[in-house]
Amino acid sequence: MSYKKQIFDSYAVAVAKQFHLNLDEIFNKNKRRDLVDARQMLYYLCMERPIRVSYIQRFMSSHGCDVFHSTILHGYKKAKEQVQQDPDYKAVVDLIELENLKIPSV
Repeated sequence: MSYKKQIFDSYAVAVAKQFHLNLDEIFNKNKRRDLVDARQMLYYLCMERPIRVSYIQRFMSSHGCDVFHSTILHGYKKAKEQVQQDPDYKAVVDLIELENLKIPSV
């Protein structure tokens, strides 16, 4: 699971960078639209990797952000819709995945 944590952390940093946020802001339970979008993007990237929802939940919790299983699934679904409908979101996903290729998939 340590590889999965490393992948999660790398994605979190990349998402924060792309959304012009501090890393701490992603793990803030604030429902501001840009923060929600960033968290949903993080869920999407992790689940596409694939990282189990229970791991994502544990990793989020380790950063002080407790989220429900259903919240992660809902966020993944919303982000997937955005990626399919909005070429800008797709470009962000592609860029983040390209930057994170160096991390081995497990």
